[in-house]
Amino acid sequence: MKARFIVGALALVSFGVFITPASGHHSFAMYDQTKTVTLTGVAYQFVAQANHAEIHFYLIGPDGKLVKDKDGKNADWGVEMAGAAAVAAQGITAESFPVGTIFSVKMNPLRDGSNFGSRIGAIAKCPWKMPPAPGKTCDTVKGAEMLGGTTF
Repeated sequence: MKARFIVGALALVSFGVFITPASGHHSFAMYDQTKTVTLTGVAYQFVAQANHAEIHFYLIGPDGKLVKDKDGKNADWGVEMAGAAAVAAQGITAESFPVGTIFSVKMNPLRDGSNFGSRIGAIAKCPWKMPPAPGKTCDTVKGAEMLGGTTF
């Protein structure tokens, strides 16, 4: 009996020592958490993944028009969030963000300057086809919806 206990204990210790946590690749070190950007955009894709859901969007500038990149194409951005199940519980789903949804989001941008970030707080979703006034965000539009939090 004592020998079984020792063997079992050693097996557990060995198992714990040689198994590394899966959470290691979920680091947010790639995001500059000293910077916060607030962006408004038009959703063109919702990606529901177990680890991190994403919304990809075209950036709307302070003038209320779509921003163009150096090649004359719409400036493409993305925002990473918690896993699909977690954000779905907050009302953030592919159904609530169909193509054409206008929204504002605060995020920590990538350190390398790429057009991507990690969401901070609520997403302010504009009513359908009702963008904010130039220089404003969706939280200022009458009838806007807050998803993933109560304040923007």
